[in-house]
Amino acid sequence: MTPRERVIAALNHQEPDKVPIDLGAMGSTGIMAIAYNQLKKHLGMTGGSTRIVDVGQQLAEPEPAILERFQVDVISLNHTRGANREQWKDWTLPDGSVGQIYRSAYPVRRGTEWVFMSGETVTSRMPEGCLYFEPCYWSMEHASTRDAIEKHPWFYFTDEHLKRLEQKAQQLFTGTDYAIMGAFGGSILEAGQGLRGWSNFMMDLVLNRAFVEDLMDKMVEVYLKNLEGYLQAVGDRIQIIQMGDDLGTQNAPQMAPDLYREMIKPRHKKIYRYVKQHSNLFVFLHSCGSIYELIPDLIDAGIDILNPVQTSARNMEPGRLKAEFGDRLTFWGGGVDTQHVLPDCSPEEIAEHVKERINIFAPCGGFVFTQVHNIQANVPPENIIAAYDTACLQRNYPVV
Repeated sequence: MTPRERVIAALNHQEPDKVPIDLGAMGSTGIMAIAYNQLKKHLGMTGGSTRIVDVGQQLAEPEPAILERFQVDVISLNHTRGANREQWKDWTLPDGSVGQIYRSAYPVRRGTEWVFMSGETVTSRMPEGCLYFEPCYWSMEHASTRDAIEKHPWFYFTDEHLKRLEQKAQQLFTGTDYAIMGAFGGSILEAGQGLRGWSNFMMDLVLNRAFVEDLMDKMVEVYLKNLEGYLQAVGDRIQIIQMGDDLGTQNAPQMAPDLYREMIKPRHKKIYRYVKQHSNLFVFLHSCGSIYELIPDLIDAGIDILNPVQTSARNMEPGRLKAEFGDRLTFWGGGVDTQHVLPDCSPEEIAEHVKERINIFAPCGGFVFTQVHNIQANVPPENIIAAYDTACLQRNYPVV
């Protein structure tokens, strides 16, 4: 099977020849640039460059040699390896190693920290000693009216942007045999928190219903307009469309399930069902935390794939998830715990952990191996290699 065929089979709940593997096809299955540089050094890979494609999370885009080394089957539509080298500028990571940031997205140095600006306003910052950029500005924090919602500068795809996506999708579809994931987003809860601030938006859902429903309906309107152009441009060349909406905490959903069903789910359903009605794409949802109580609703809303499968969160035990939802949901993640196992255990312990996870999740398809969320800067390269080499060795069907 080709990588693309392998992924499609798994998503159709068939057993392919091998368990598909992902590293870095979206912004929660990747690796921080510091860990990436350490991994390359450990493997003796001296060429190439470390492109930081998610500046906020400081994530590196895996290079072809890494994709091949770890038998990866899927890449992002936003894969940058064909981009002009002159568009990238060196960036010194907190450990002193070097990465590159796209010139048009390069931060500004201000005193002892790096910042991103919108006009004169600092929108996110990386203080001295920090490994990430932290958002510090919420553009609709003080909004309170429908007029303010309409006047907000909502993002719409331009014809030029859609044309570039169409060309990239065609290039990847005909020029590679990878499965291709398109990042769309489509969040309601997370986007609202980003616009209003976390506490404001959570209070809005209970105390300011008329305003927040207008705000969420506007989000859906914008998403559906963007989906119309996006699906026309790339829908017959990519296989997976990635949505995201972090709904959980470590111990429970962020809100009572009834509140989710009343306020968020109907809007999720409009977005996901639009994809189903206008394409043959698989709908991928990234949602962290303990969301066991919401999974039936998410399936009903239209998702096919759940990520990151945070198995260390309450009620998210692998066996339970596979037994209850494995016939209706593909688990894209859960292959190795990134909270307690990947950073802290020995390579031998990690190998046993990965074997156990594959044995649970892989039967009957519906599983793509990757770690639970991004590989952090403190993870030793030996541990990364142990996880992925074990997956490569254990991926043949039938799994035992």
